[in-house]
Amino acid sequence: MTQSPSTTRNIPVVEKILNANEQLASENRQRLDQAGVFGINIMASPGAGKTSVIEKTLAGLGGRFKVAAIDGDVATSIDADRAAAAGATAVQINTGGECHLDAVMLRGALQQLNLPQFELLMVENVGNLICPANFQLGTHKNILIASVPEGDDKPYKYPGMYRGVDALIINKIDLLPYIPFKMDYFRKGVQLLNPDLVTFPVSCMTGEGFVDWITWLVAHLQKA
Repeated sequence: MTQSPSTTRNIPVVEKILNANEQLASENRQRLDQAGVFGINIMASPGAGKTSVIEKTLAGLGGRFKVAAIDGDVATSIDADRAAAAGATAVQINTGGECHLDAVMLRGALQQLNLPQFELLMVENVGNLICPANFQLGTHKNILIASVPEGDDKPYKYPGMYRGVDALIINKIDLLPYIPFKMDYFRKGVQLLNPDLVTFPVSCMTGEGFVDWITWLVAHLQKA
């Protein structure tokens, strides 16, 4: 039997998905801009302290700004409940197994908020050091939280996460005396990937470093 010439074509499905996401992210950005809301997308591995940083940031802002929080997680509303208890108006996104938020999910959450009432939106992405970097949400700044217990090799193992972010928070620095974390080695890896990246070493336990982080955040919020 003679086989006909192959007519199989490779369809760049992933590229199409990402392009569609970019379009929706652009619409989300437009919606935030029209409402006068400055948005940040907070990404990190599970356990790095995203929710704790949000709580500490809300405390540091001291009620000066109206803040909304959108919390992404595979299940439960634990993180949104903590953000609400800390003073934010919170919306939970349960991704149903997806390891990241995307622009469609954020659009649905934005529809649950009366955006003109707010000045700052903090989006807590799903804990993951791979997928969130590939899906823009439409926020103004991407923030990555690293933590000392994760190890000092993460910039080398997950370069994609470090290349595309605007600020890096290094959390749990109170543990530096107890964990073999070489800060110079870590910073060298970050510098190779993102030379101008601003970094904020902080501790949610002691509060160290939060003044600089909040000063940076407020400066960008007021420019928006």
